[in-house]
Amino acid sequence: MSQKPSILVVDDESGILDTLRILLRNEGFEVATAQGGRAGLEQIRTGTHDIILSDVRMPGVGGLDILAAAKEQDPMTPVILMTAQADLRSAIDALNLGAYYYIQKPFSNDDLVAIVRRASEYRAVRVENKQLKQEIRRRERNGNVERPIGKSKRFTELLRLAEHIAPTDSTVLIQGESGTGKEVVARYLHNLSSRAEGPFMSINCGALPENLLESELFGHVKGSFTGAVRDKQGLFAAARGGTFFLDEVGEMPPSLQVKLLRVLQEREVIPVGATEAIPVDVRIIAATNRDLEEEIRRGNFRSDLFYRLNVIALDLPPLRERRDDLLLLIESFLNQLGSESDSPPKALSSEALDAVMVYDWPGNVRELENALEHAVVLSRGNLIDASALPVRITTRRKEPLVAERSYRNPALEVIERAYIMWVLQAEGGNKTRAAEVLGIDPSTLYRKLSRYEEQQVAEA
Repeated sequence: MSQKPSILVVDDESGILDTLRILLRNEGFEVATAQGGRAGLEQIRTGTHDIILSDVRMPGVGGLDILAAAKEQDPMTPVILMTAQADLRSAIDALNLGAYYYIQKPFSNDDLVAIVRRASEYRAVRVENKQLKQEIRRRERNGNVERPIGKSKRFTELLRLAEHIAPTDSTVLIQGESGTGKEVVARYLHNLSSRAEGPFMSINCGALPENLLESELFGHVKGSFTGAVRDKQGLFAAARGGTFFLDEVGEMPPSLQVKLLRVLQEREVIPVGATEAIPVDVRIIAATNRDLEEEIRRGNFRSDLFYRLNVIALDLPPLRERRDDLLLLIESFLNQLGSESDSPPKALSSEALDAVMVYDWPGNVRELENALEHAVVLSRGNLIDASALPVRITTRRKEPLVAERSYRNPALEVIERAYIMWVLQAEGGNKTRAAEVLGIDPSTLYRKLSRYEEQQVAEA
């Protein structure tokens, strides 16, 4: 027989507690009661409850305090708040802080029971989802973690290093241009680590103003600034037992760099307005698209923080240096887009493929993914024509890849280059067929053509 769902009822009136205890027990719930907010906080800290039903207005410790404590103890616990006063402001605050439902007294027994039953079902679904995710993570840790896509030499060497360091708790600094997939690699490290069943928290350090970023990172105590109506747990504390990914750490203001350095050195944080430190158990992975050593020389980044972050460095190559990975990435993104629209994946025409393979991709993997989505949406059939690609990819300066000059004693590379261009011309510019005639992989041909073009520009 399944265990009865448990509910904690908190109210400062004993008569209401008795009534609700009898009502909910008769409906099949295991009921605990607490008279007053302080007694409710004690029960939350010392016990576990599937649902919490609390009055809002109580002397000393109110319903919003009960809500905050319950969410800190177990974010999956639905909290139902009730009040005798039609207070729209407190209702909005309660819902914004994560309350499951806000019910006004007087209410009918049937209405309350229906809300409590829905809350019980809601929690059961969330618990089941969490268990499924944990099972998926366990399977991934047993060798089924999906590897980031790529076979080029530099990228596979980077993945091998990532796989070697993943089981450790060492701090990692991932460097690379915007759009190269730094967060993908960070998640790969997390999923391979002993912390895989813990949370993966991330924040973009350049996306928030300094005061908000500080509160998000370290948390704050009630009353520490205007609008701080309750204690707030910071992301360092929320990531306990897991991994915290600091994206674009080079954008962090100098005042917060000092506080981050303390976290790395002392493994503790001090929330805004607090006087006592809170220990943190988290692995830190930072990422940046800036040259931090240059930022140090300019006085924008602390050298001591850089050395604390740069325990192990992973340098992600830009997509233009991963030509061998383009076909794999294209296939993966087109399959993904087809799956999302519940339709067969589309394919690039030879002209579209040519344009994609010779483009430099300054926005890297992110730009490639967005360009393919653009093309899939605009193309009518299953074959994507070059005209469906963004204009910037198809309007490129065209120049002969081989200069018209004679060589008295040509080097082997010059002969190879001339032969490749002769085959390409004989096949009408179709690179896929030319690769077949040459007996090489299409990605190899695209890489050689790209190198020839770079040499042409250098010689000009």
